[in-house]
Amino acid sequence: MVPDEITQSFADVVRWLGLSVRFHDLRHGNASQLGRMGVPTKVIGERLGHSSVTITLDVYSHVLPGMHPEGAARMDSALRAAGVAFGAAAADAT
Repeated sequence: MVPDEITQSFADVVRWLGLSVRFHDLRHGNASQLGRMGVPTKVIGERLGHSSVTITLDVYSHVLPGMHPEGAARMDSALRAAGVAFGAAAADAT
């Protein structure tokens, strides 16, 4: 198959179904869903053929907001396991 034929066939089916979606939207939706599922950004970028993880982050960072609290919680757990305390925990230890 030729890529243009796939795109055209997809457009024909979408039109027949009365939907409004482009073939490229499937790519974006796939990458967004992978991000929500916790797949590493580097892996997503490689699947998309991005030359740099920066491109992937620029385009898809809006679907990764949960990574900030999760990252903070993981770092907190690692620091606590290493015996490092900050803030109120550090004050209580003195």
